[in-house]
Amino acid sequence: MLLVLANVLYFLWDRFVAETDQSGVDVVDESQLGPPLAVSKTRVAEAARSVGAVLGSGKPSDLAAVVGRSCISIFFKMKAEAEGAVAAYRSEGMRASLRSTQGQIFVGNWVQIRNIPNLKIGAAMIQKLQLGGITDTYLMDDESGQFKISLGLFGEMSRAEKIELQAKSLGLPADITPRTRDATIFYVDIGLPPGRGAGAMIEKYGEVRVLLREKGTCPRSN
Repeated sequence: MLLVLANVLYFLWDRFVAETDQSGVDVVDESQLGPPLAVSKTRVAEAARSVGAVLGSGKPSDLAAVVGRSCISIFFKMKAEAEGAVAAYRSEGMRASLRSTQGQIFVGNWVQIRNIPNLKIGAAMIQKLQLGGITDTYLMDDESGQFKISLGLFGEMSRAEKIELQAKSLGLPADITPRTRDATIFYVDIGLPPGRGAGAMIEKYGEVRVLLREKGTCPRSN
């Protein structure tokens, strides 16, 4: 009787007591895994070179084919300032080159009253401006055979807008136009290494002077 009872108890324990999770090996048929992975030896070689270049144990040019290159150009009015920028960025290990071209340089924001039909009307406007507190004015010939009044040339737009609004408050149709002149301008082309952005350059020179470039315009090795 004891033997029968022991067998019954063992059966019940084996039947209803939950097993604890255990580590082990799950055997899977190879056909369930899909096709084998194909690894390109060329890709491996390029990746190895790029890692070496990042860590300083390879050539920076090896990175171009793998991750590309970011290029920017910084605009300068003065050649000496541009040459200083080239030397500075080369000393930081970047590729930098200087080029010059003919272009337009911004002189200032010109406030003026245009399309004045004759000198008599122009003189009356000048008198009205001076009585209204705008004294730095002069009347000049227009290219169309009419006349215009210059109210000043300002580097800051806020100052130009102030004079424009002051003239309009006197009932005179002033407007603002950008004034430029022909000159030799200079660009410093810089190839940014991987992980190096242009944020510091934009902060230093201003967003208007820092231009993004196509990859093909990157400066070559010196």
